Amino acid sequence: MLLEDKVAIITGAGSGMGRADALLFVKEGAKVVIVDINKEGAEETLRQVQAQRGEGMVVVADVSKAEDVKRVVEETIRKYKKIDILVNNAGILLTHPITETTEEEWDRIFNTNVKAIFLMCREVIPYMLKQGKGKIINISSCGGEVAFPGSAPYCASKAAVNMLTKALAYDYAAKGINVNAVAPGFTKTPMVKELMADEMVKKGLLANIPAGRFAEPEEIAQAVLWLASDASSYCHGLILNIDGGWIIR
Repeated sequence: MLLEDKVAIITGAGSGMGRADALLFVKEGAKVVIVDINKEGAEETLRQVQAQRGEGMVVVADVSKAEDVKRVVEETIRKYKKIDILVNNAGILLTHPITETTEEEWDRIFNTNVKAIFLMCREVIPYMLKQGKGKIINISSCGGEVAFPGSAPYCASKAAVNMLTKALAYDYAAKGINVNAVAPGFTKTPMVKELMADEMVKKGLLANIPAGRFAEPEEIAQAVLWLASDASSYCHGLILNIDGGWIIR
């Protein structure tokens, strides 16, 4: 198994890609810490983990808040004594013009998509340094490289994730910590399914995807698994696009 006896914290694991990551990780032998602001979603992920005879725990937390992040890490260390893998998956999407975007919305996007990664890394990296190794995978988006219409705050936040990933990779590569990112295209998650409800929007999106379809969360999870495993040991600062060819247009 690729992740035998590893301990992985996965944020935003109550649905979508985070849940897919958790389920795949336990199949590969990891113990998972399921972090989400939504208690019901997190507990459902745990039920599915346990149905696979996997081991995990739930921590309900808002990872954009320092005190919650500290608690996530403390509870993980208390139970499992180490942190091998951190998947910063929590994120939100906003789709309307910048002229209609409030300051509160802008802050919410950056707090969830960027600040949360900073806070999680700040708390987790000291433990990884003591261990002499660790894997951090940030979930970015192809929107960090190419623009989506009506999504300026979101695209800006994901561009920030990309550079934060590279900067952290540079700082910690020589210390045994691999920091990389997965940049998915449009994926069948609850966040994106709202967009798909509009048939015109759905057709417009599909027209820009050379593969002609949206990704399944499980497809993204396979990329996250690879970056979490020893197979990617020489990867540092990689932004891995899993987008059906969106950015090659």
